[in-house]
Amino acid sequence: MDSDDIAPIAILMDELRSEDVQLRLNAIHSIPTIALALGPDRARDELVPFLQDSIDDEDEVLLALAEELGRNFEQYIGGSEYAHLLLAPLENLSSVEETLVRDKAAESITKIAAVLSNAQIEEYCIPLLKRLSGAEWFTSRTSSAALYPAVYDRVPTAIQDDLRKGYAALGSDDTPMVRRAAAKWLGPLLLKFSDPHILSDALPIYRRLESDDQDSVRLLTVEDLIAIAGKLKQSEIKEQLLKQIRHSISDKSWRLAKAVGKEITREELIGQYVQLLKDNEAEVRTAASSQIPGFSELLEKEVILARIVPCVRDLSQDSSQHVRAALAMQISGLAPLLGRESTIEHLLPLFLQLLKDDFPEVRLNIISKLEIVNNVIGIELLSENLLPAIVELAEDKSWRVRQAIIEYIPPLAKQLGKPFFDEQLGNLCMSWLGDTVYSIREAAIVNLKNLTDVFGVDWSRSAIVPKVMGMGQHPNYLFRMTTVQAITIIMPSLNLDIVRSEIIESLLQLASDPIPNIRFNVAKSLEVLLSAYGNTSEGEAFVQQRILPVLEQQKNDQDADVRYFAARALQKVAVAT
Repeated sequence: MDSDDIAPIAILMDELRSEDVQLRLNAIHSIPTIALALGPDRARDELVPFLQDSIDDEDEVLLALAEELGRNFEQYIGGSEYAHLLLAPLENLSSVEETLVRDKAAESITKIAAVLSNAQIEEYCIPLLKRLSGAEWFTSRTSSAALYPAVYDRVPTAIQDDLRKGYAALGSDDTPMVRRAAAKWLGPLLLKFSDPHILSDALPIYRRLESDDQDSVRLLTVEDLIAIAGKLKQSEIKEQLLKQIRHSISDKSWRLAKAVGKEITREELIGQYVQLLKDNEAEVRTAASSQIPGFSELLEKEVILARIVPCVRDLSQDSSQHVRAALAMQISGLAPLLGRESTIEHLLPLFLQLLKDDFPEVRLNIISKLEIVNNVIGIELLSENLLPAIVELAEDKSWRVRQAIIEYIPPLAKQLGKPFFDEQLGNLCMSWLGDTVYSIREAAIVNLKNLTDVFGVDWSRSAIVPKVMGMGQHPNYLFRMTTVQAITIIMPSLNLDIVRSEIIESLLQLASDPIPNIRFNVAKSLEVLLSAYGNTSEGEAFVQQRILPVLEQQKNDQDADVRYFAARALQKVAVAT
């Protein structure tokens, strides 16, 4: 064997002995390349055993190793036929102290199990699972819980019986971390159980975990309850789970309601849910508020009006801003469930109230979902009732609220129509171009482009372009800068005729502005113009006559940035020709 044959492994060994963590990390990430250089036989015989012994390292290196072995690494060692060889190093990694490493190792074992045959699962995975489940250290037992769902339905009935007993042992383990893992993975596992075993095996494990003395264990059993409810008949849910359902109503209540069905939701859960909406703890009211539309989908309209809407009314005046913010994000979801008349009567006043809330996030959340309301009650009523509030929010002291209003304008404009928009919101849209916050000016420019796309170039020619170009003469350089940036964004949505007759003269004047930032932004704008219009014969002539002389002049500007952007634009012309 010559030195070239030894080199890949030797280099890897040297780099993994390095004191530099980054070098060791790079070495681990290079193992697919090394395996490729070695070939399948040597990768199996030399590289995999070496990696199996390489678990005495920093956590981030071990995490990278666990990840690499799960990235289809079997293709480097001869395919799925030999994939089981990767289980040994991953088994070692499943037992280390760091949770992230163990979780990644378990995830990679699951991926490898997916490519193994049923015979390989039985021969290699089941012994591994039993070793981890019965290990002395809790870390191994914790990792084992994640592996049960991956193999359970791939083995004969007799082994499945053993696996159910093994998992029950994890659910009764002395260590809370193991029981927590058992609670986390019970849901995915029981989906693989046959119906009789849900009642005979899954339910006892669930009940043990649901009554655990550790909050962190009990919290994870809500997902298990949802999974079990999904596998049982309505009569079985009533008989077996009502007590647990009442205990488990929480911030996942709408998913639980969906799992147990409408009848049980109406009979058993609605009272519990209303209590959560009225809970003394603001955190509980916040969580419950975030579930309002999802839970209400399972109720009749009359029940929503009688039981949910009164709570919503109270929550809209809640003393906690976080509760009001959660409600504002979700309240519009009730509109499709209640229909037009009930929305107008019961929800519209609450929208108006929340739009005037003192807390910016509340106003922001209401604005972001107005389109849902519009689809139910129609633009006419929305504009009549909410437009004054929207106009007021356009000057809100929170720039994030102003930005949200700007982003809502194009869909609103589409529904309002040109005449109404010009009368009510046209001046408002232009006023944002002079906002003191750059993000607002930037959003306002994008807004004008979107409005051009909505109303067309003729509208833009008369309503937008003259006002934007007029700002180019302003003594304040920020206004002149906004003109250049606005034209750069809007120009591709216009046509050459408008650019030639309404824009280019003022834009070229700004090419010699005393402020360098404006000059190089003009160069960038001219580059956009070249891309948009330089590919037609008419546009090419226009570029040659009007644009190139200015860019040539800017190429010799005293400012380096101006010279750079002018040269870049000219290079684009050269490439095109």
